[in-house]
Amino acid sequence: MSHGLSLRPRHPVRLAVLLLAGTLLGGGAAYAADGPLQLPAVSPQAGFAPLVRTVKPAVVNIATSEIHHQTEQEQQVQPQLPPDFPFPDMFRHFFQHRDTGPEHALGSGFIIDPAGYIVTNNHVIDGATKITVTLEDGSNYKAKVIGRDAKTDLALLKIDAGKALPYVSFGSSAKEEVGDWVIAVGNPFGLGGTVTAGIVSAHGRDINAGPYDDFLQIDAPINPGNSGGPLFNQSGQVIGIDSAIYTPNGGSVGIGFAIPSDIAGPVIAQLKDHGKVERGWLGIQMQPVNETMAKAVGLPRTEGVLVDQVLPDSPAAQARLQQGDVITQFNGAAITTPRDLALAVANTRAGQHVQVGLWRGGHDMTLDVAIGVQSKAEAALDQGDHGASVGMTLAPLNSQERAQYGLAGSVRGVVVTEVIAGSRADESGIQPGDVLVRVGTTPVTEPRQVAAAIHTAERAKKEAIPLLVMRNGTTYYVALQLAAN
Repeated sequence: MSHGLSLRPRHPVRLAVLLLAGTLLGGGAAYAADGPLQLPAVSPQAGFAPLVRTVKPAVVNIATSEIHHQTEQEQQVQPQLPPDFPFPDMFRHFFQHRDTGPEHALGSGFIIDPAGYIVTNNHVIDGATKITVTLEDGSNYKAKVIGRDAKTDLALLKIDAGKALPYVSFGSSAKEEVGDWVIAVGNPFGLGGTVTAGIVSAHGRDINAGPYDDFLQIDAPINPGNSGGPLFNQSGQVIGIDSAIYTPNGGSVGIGFAIPSDIAGPVIAQLKDHGKVERGWLGIQMQPVNETMAKAVGLPRTEGVLVDQVLPDSPAAQARLQQGDVITQFNGAAITTPRDLALAVANTRAGQHVQVGLWRGGHDMTLDVAIGVQSKAEAALDQGDHGASVGMTLAPLNSQERAQYGLAGSVRGVVVTEVIAGSRADESGIQPGDVLVRVGTTPVTEPRQVAAAIHTAERAKKEAIPLLVMRNGTTYYVALQLAAN
């Protein structure tokens, strides 16, 4: 019997695998029994470097200074979230980096015209006494505000660089599909020229940041300092303006929100031409149509918005829209929610004639409507969200609201239909079903009167305003808390 080592492996297949792995990990060529093993060539994946080189020079850093020291509440700019939104305290606008003394905030922006016009978020420059723009080459310029629109959180700045500047153009956000690549460039945490990539996660997000919310949701990492920065498609067009993030810790968790270019483009064009934004006005109070309401009005499908009220002498009144009509189409586009109609009307030029499809008396019909110009007092009426700034939704006392809340025909006022949890209205003790009889000393019968009184008090820097409220047949006063001064 031989006691030498056997050269024959007990598990030849296993040995072969181990040898192959060892050869590959060793960094040398793999060999077969009859010579070198040729591995298939792998092409490197194309990256975004050419795109970034093209667009990056048009992205700028924005620093602002303020003389006064803001309160903690003012520093934490947060929209009001719907009651069912998870973790509302985790939602943040993201421009930050404030210090003591004259305050400083850092944000982002991008040049849209070689003459030096720059787009950013309104909340980046809101309250600023000095705005400084830094280009990619490190040069600094003082910027002036050409115009701003708080409702869409957009602002247009202008610098004079004495030369033509690199710029980028808007594309169409509607053409970007969920899953398409997007690239964000900005100034997160003060680190200028930072590039991140991700995809479009969703369209049409309403996060209650303003009356015309229609955000793109993206997963490209964006953080404090990215506010106002551009979101590019793979063609190098701006299809969004980075504006807010959802975060449990102050940093990116892959849920960001950008203002779509299809909303931003027309707003910026108006700011550039006129320094302000004029929105279309229809002149109605509206509510959504649920399954029960659709059956009640004989509508064979659950769609559209129900007209609660038609304002006298409004474009809607002149076109003979009526209380109880269900608007299902606006200029050929389907209407399913009040937000759909508010956006469509606001984006329509004043004086333009549009075809409004509606359901009335068991039949479909179409009316021709000449859209008017929306004034500040009229803005809330078309939006159907008259107390949004304090967290409540109001409706006129029509027969439906009286029946729903058990209110007698002799009751006069405006009914509260919704109160957002944690809002100032909620903290002040307002409840759904309350009837607002007076705001201050003024009797109210229309939601727009309540909205106007609240806004007037806010502009006067009042901390609270008295409301005469009727609840369960009893009237008493409630002090409605307003924004901190």
